[in-house]
Amino acid sequence: MSLERGTAQIPEGAHAPGEADLTLPARLVAAAADRGATIATAESLTAGLVSATIASIPGSSAVLRGGVVCYATSAKHDLLGLPADMLEHVVSQRVAEAMAVAVAQRLGTDLGLATTGVAGPDWLDDQPPGTVWIAVADNAAARVHAQLLTCTGDRAAVRTATVTAVLAAALAAVQGLAMPGTPGA
Repeated sequence: MSLERGTAQIPEGAHAPGEADLTLPARLVAAAADRGATIATAESLTAGLVSATIASIPGSSAVLRGGVVCYATSAKHDLLGLPADMLEHVVSQRVAEAMAVAVAQRLGTDLGLATTGVAGPDWLDDQPPGTVWIAVADNAAARVHAQLLTCTGDRAAVRTATVTAVLAAALAAVQGLAMPGTPGA
């Protein structure tokens, strides 16, 4: 699979018409459901918070296929099949992209979301706390977009900011998908 590398932009106030009052997770679920899109997550530092946030929205079962929590480095290999040499630097664009692609392929979804980084308080992989990579893979288009985040605050703040960023990137990706019944769908 060839991957197009890019940077996912977090759209400020991104929402479909008439959905301004909905939360980001609700907008994501609504947009994915409208397009018949499915989502899977591969989470390291967020340890399931992305999936839990999506699942908290009524109707999410139509879009959320499942998630893999691969907090330990070995789990990224064992559960997602990432090669050992790639995992020498787990806080990286390469690992985030590979996680997103792998989870979308393994769970058979349109989109794969991934998070990897350092929640703190200690450094990891020569990276300071708050260094995070997120990725969104579009399985059908064989492309993945990744973004480097520099988050501030304690562990909870870093993890919360990461969830918000990857959901926003996923919403942007879903909004770029063709609607069922339209050309290209």
